[in-house]
Amino acid sequence: MNALLPIFANNILPIFLAAAGGFLLSKFLNVSPRPISQVAFYLFSPCLIFNLITGSQLGNDAILRMVGFAVAVILTLGGLAWLIGKTLQLERHLLIAVIITTMFSNAGNYGLSLNLFAFGEGALAHASLYFVTMSVLVYTVGVFVSSLGSSGIKKSLLGLFRVPAVYALFLALLFNALEWDLPLPLDRSVTLLGNAAIPTLMVLLGLQLGHAQWQGQVKALGLANLLRLVVSPGIALLFSFIFKLTGSALQAGVVESAMPTAVVVTVLATEFDIEPSFVTTVVFTSTLFSPITVTPLLAYLGA
Repeated sequence: MNALLPIFANNILPIFLAAAGGFLLSKFLNVSPRPISQVAFYLFSPCLIFNLITGSQLGNDAILRMVGFAVAVILTLGGLAWLIGKTLQLERHLLIAVIITTMFSNAGNYGLSLNLFAFGEGALAHASLYFVTMSVLVYTVGVFVSSLGSSGIKKSLLGLFRVPAVYALFLALLFNALEWDLPLPLDRSVTLLGNAAIPTLMVLLGLQLGHAQWQGQVKALGLANLLRLVVSPGIALLFSFIFKLTGSALQAGVVESAMPTAVVVTVLATEFDIEPSFVTTVVFTSTLFSPITVTPLLAYLGA
């Protein structure tokens, strides 16, 4: 247990400290989360995705296994959240909020650091690929699901082509296939903007918390936390056998799947007006409770 204290100090505490800055801006300067959300959604995050994909160093077999594993875990969670939410007769916007908070984990700032601390550089490479895959799904499947709260299926599908991150994905794949490199000035600009994504999302979390109002959605909140922190790593262990993950790939994949709700879903919630207060509460509570669920998992995986 003592070995996990540095994990909290180095990975969870910085999230709360950065979020506290956003919270203070919200309370004392009345800063709105909407403009910050738009900057992260349309500028910083696409640059981050481009950098992660073009910088991947894993072989084709490792890439296919981890991508398939991540897609299977994330989509299975989404389907399970939808099924249980419909059974509980959750209102449409709240159901969509539960789905996106369940599907997408904080595989970046929290997950990458935790993998490096617990399992070293080998696991970090696999964890990075999981994060890239999840990021792509956030800005494709996540955008589509979120937009269903305010539009039909056809309009939602068309809306994917107005999201810059989708074009960043295809550009990155094209650059990798043709072995191209950006001109140095442009490469440095994209890198700077991509590096700004995660801290911006941390501040956005604080801004959202400053505007959050508890609405008593205990049933939905409990469901989202249970699926995200307990059910998700169980599903990941199952799929690890199916995709034959072993060693550092197994460790990285399961740990990434066990992370709390991704801060980036607050961007989707704000952008598409999908219960942003509820989504922010899930991000906060799942992050707060995550050490309780991650501790035995790390022990099981041999940390």
